[in-house]
Formats: sequence, structure tokens, C-alpha cells
Amino acid sequence: MLLFHKRLVFFCLLNYVACLSIFSQESQAIEYKSLVLDGEIMYLPIYQENHISTLVDSFSIVSLENKVNEYVIKWDNQKFNPFRGESPATPFQLIFSETEFASPVDRKMVVTSRYGWRRGRPHQGIDIDLQIGDNVKSILDGKIRYVGYHGGHGKTIIVRHNNGLESVYAHLSKYLVKENDQVKAGDPIGIGGVTGNARGSHLHLEIRYHGKSIHPEYLFDFTPETKIRSDSLYVTRKWINPRYHRSTRKSKIIVFKTIEEAQKYKEELKKIYTVRKGDTLHRIANKHGLAVAEICKINSIKYNSVLKVGQQIILGN
Repeated sequence: MLLFHKRLVFFCLLNYVACLSIFSQESQAIEYKSLVLDGEIMYLPIYQENHISTLVDSFSIVSLENKVNEYVIKWDNQKFNPFRGESPATPFQLIFSETEFASPVDRKMVVTSRYGWRRGRPHQGIDIDLQIGDNVKSILDGKIRYVGYHGGHGKTIIVRHNNGLESVYAHLSKYLVKENDQVKAGDPIGIGGVTGNARGSHLHLEIRYHGKSIHPEYLFDFTPETKIRSDSLYVTRKWINPRYHRSTRKSKIIVFKTIEEAQKYKEELKKIYTVRKGDTLHRIANKHGLAVAEICKINSIKYNSVLKVGQQIILGN
């Protein structure tokens, strides 16, 4: 019923603006304002007449609260990734209202495996040491979007935060929350375990934005200070692709706080080669003037590995 009344008010307002524009020869639409009404994007014309412009602006201000509500964008309690097939254009901006995050574990945070290429596969999060039975806590305020068993992640909880980020907590042994619960930073949400594809007890933590994983250490300083690196930063392609990082070492962090920094900076991205029919490690190495051993080391593959068409190989910087 509330939704019906909102839409009724909107369309009455739209008709009123349209009528005024017809009977006023001096009124001419020069631009449009976008607003979000119950998750749908709508547009209102802005006219030169001050009284009409003021009316439209007032309606847009009322709708501003909906516009920043990230909890209505593809909210899905069943799918691990409701944004599958989509990818945000880079660079994109993230804004934090907090300056610190809560440690996801009660003990000292020890990162045992980092975001990056690992054993020939992308590792899209970081592993933090814990013992079975330890509490796992939400790192920021948010709302529980997903609680369930997901493939290699095992028992998993996903929390969506008010800036659109989602934090993923995997390999749990027990859930302490349910879908749509509101949580505060530091609230226990699960119990640590070894479910899924886990080698020993640890917390696998991922940070995602509209389905795309982000290097967690680009956003958060996983030291006892638990600082968020900036209240406003821009995420570039380097920080949403595990192939540009190694899980065995810490990446050099350069935070872009302005769009100009993000656009002007020439990222030191690794060159990636896509395997074609007939390719071998020796042929690829000779073509690019590299040693086979170097390619094997960078990609964590064996000397006699059989390559598949379409497979991507990192060749170096």
C-alpha cells in the first residue's frame, strides 16, 4: 500500500510538471535529474522556471535516502553472487563513514595466505589464522545477505555494508546469524571451522563490490591498529584481479584518493598471455625471451605441465 501511494505521488507530480511546461512558452527542459524510487531509476525534467525547478529539486531530495540505500540493489538471500556476469568499470570510488574496522577474530590477526595467484589458481581473499570454535566477527556494520553452504567455501556468511561492499566469511563450523539480520562491527556472526576446501582451521575472508573481489589489504590494514586506509579511495584494475598478486607475499600498497591519481598512475601490471592451440611452455618462453623455469615459478606450475587452450599465463612485469 505504501509503495502504491509513493508511485501515485510521483506520477501526479510528473503530470503536473508536464502540464506546466505545455502552457508556459518560456519553460524549456534543459536537463534531467535522476532519482531512485523503491530501487527503480526514474528521471524528472528540470525547467528554467524557478518554481518548477524548486518543486522537482525538493522531490529529488526526498528520494536521496533511497538513492544511497545499497541494501535494495540485487538483494538476494539464495545466490552467493547475484551480480554474476557483471563487473564494475574501473576506477570506481569507495567511501567509508568509519576510520577503523573490527578484527574478524579475537586473537592476533595472522595472515597465512594472501590475495593473489596460488598453486595455479586465483585466491580471491586472505586467510586468517584461527582455531576451531573461535568467534568470527563482522568487520563493519551491515546486514546479513547470505547464510549457507557454498562449494569450496563451506559454511559461509556474507554481510553487505552501507557503501556497497560485501564481506565474505568462509570455512565456518556454525552460524550465529540468519539472513536479513542487522549487525554492528565486532558482532559475532559465526564460529570458525574447516568446512569446505580448507587445509587446516582458518578464516577465509573476501571483500567484494558488486560481485567482484577486491584485494582486502588495499582497503584495510590488517595490523593491531585495524585502520581503514582512507575514507575515500579509488579501486583500479590492479586491485580486483588476483593474477596481479602473489598469495605468498604482501603486495605494495599505493592508495589512490582522487580520480586524477587513479587515472594518471601507470599500473605495474603483469603481462598476461592467453594460451593458443599448439602452445607449449618452451614455445611461449622462447617467443617472449623468458626461461621456462621463470614462467613456472611465477605461475606456480610444474615444468612438464600440460597447457590448455584459453589458459592464462603470467609472463612477468
